Amino acid sequence: MADLPILSIVTFLPLVGALITFLIWEDSEVARRNVRFVALFTTVVTFLVSLGIWYNFDNAQSGFQMVEKVAWIREGDIAYHMGVDGISMLFVILTTFLMPFCILASWESVQNRVREYMIAFLILETLMIGVFCALDIVLFYVFFEAGLIPMFLIIGVWGGARRVYASMKFFLYTLLGSVLMLLAIMAMYWQAGTTDIPTLMAYKFPAEMQTWLWLAFFASFAVKMPMWPVHTWLPDAHVEAPTAGSVILAGILLKMGGYGFLRFSLPMFPLASADMQTFVLVLSVIAIVYTSLVALMQEDIKKLIAYSSVAHMGYVTMGIFAANTQGIQGGIFQMLAHGLVSGALFLCVGVVYDRMHTREIAAYGGLVNNMPKYAVAFLIFTMANVGLPGTAGFVGEFLTLLGAFRANTWIALIATLGVILSAAYALWLYRRVVFGTLDKEALKSILDLNTREKWIIYPLVVLVIFFGVYPSPVFDVTQASVDALLTNYQAAVDGAVQAASK
Repeated sequence: MADLPILSIVTFLPLVGALITFLIWEDSEVARRNVRFVALFTTVVTFLVSLGIWYNFDNAQSGFQMVEKVAWIREGDIAYHMGVDGISMLFVILTTFLMPFCILASWESVQNRVREYMIAFLILETLMIGVFCALDIVLFYVFFEAGLIPMFLIIGVWGGARRVYASMKFFLYTLLGSVLMLLAIMAMYWQAGTTDIPTLMAYKFPAEMQTWLWLAFFASFAVKMPMWPVHTWLPDAHVEAPTAGSVILAGILLKMGGYGFLRFSLPMFPLASADMQTFVLVLSVIAIVYTSLVALMQEDIKKLIAYSSVAHMGYVTMGIFAANTQGIQGGIFQMLAHGLVSGALFLCVGVVYDRMHTREIAAYGGLVNNMPKYAVAFLIFTMANVGLPGTAGFVGEFLTLLGAFRANTWIALIATLGVILSAAYALWLYRRVVFGTLDKEALKSILDLNTREKWIIYPLVVLVIFFGVYPSPVFDVTQASVDALLTNYQAAVDGAVQAASK
């Protein structure tokens, strides 16, 4: 497998499934069933093949591995350049892992335009994987921006009552930030004469130029995370998106912002990152506390979890810009754990929504009486969202707070309030939905998890507990890349300090 272009295979395999799906023209129940099976088979095979990336990955190397490079646009010396390091490889695996669950979650809930729906998801998978594998900044931008289109359609066509408003808001917010990033990419090319990401990571941009470039990239990645105060598109997008759309939005698309900070902001603009550290830490802690308080006021389950996602992404940016080993390792782990936990929470919402067709918290209560298996799974994910020790949610939060404490004690102390507030809104939600008396007539005949839903929920339960107890597989992969990132970052900052003192 080491001789195969495995990254290209994993990236474009979903497009093959999309093409096969496109060729199923007949509009009948049999055709829709075939479309679902083709999409499921494609995503499962893509995940299995992607495990070959992990198998062939050398944890001791800090550089990019499994590199593929082919000339693409010769006039600008722009190449089709792919590769993964310890940071990006795990996000590729997370993407391919979550996609089969999205297809299964849509099995019965999506009945209209099934073929087009599955094609949109398969194309989106290719574009998301491409973001994490691209080693040319133009190629990265193409994948990064093109991902807006299928997600825009998934929300706008198969979403809820206000789907058009939500999809337009999502598209405009993210596009505006990305236009500034495009301008920065052009400025970097004119300055460095290349679009090659490893070369740009080693290039020393002038200090003043770094500030403007950092701000342009920050505008794009902050919206994508999303950071406060440009987070307002996310709750609307989550509420209106179908269940699988919310899973991918929270599980993968939000992580592109954090990945961008790790791939571009810290290594390429270290001086600007150091100068802006306090600014980002303050925004992060505001996001943690403010959006947690807003979550406490929600009456819609999905909207509450959406605001919870903003708060948890605040821990990620706080850890990344703490710029130390604990913070960055914690930020990466938090993104991976949040991808599993938030995806699982949205899948749990989808389970009851498929039965009751409402997301209002007040419509539920006493589900533990008729849905004990669901109640246990939902409790595990809720506890992981709170950050209970023994779950994946604890490891990332603890390390980001530890890293933030080393960088700024007050920031860490205030951010700790987020742990308390997350327990408040998460347990309040669980109490209202699961416990209590089963006195609502509509709920008395509700059924527990079926076989398909067990296949969706149970693997996530196992992983959330496994990585909470034994996080080493993640840290073993990321350690060398994080060490190299911090070594180069610290050398650039120390060099600037010494130059200024002379």
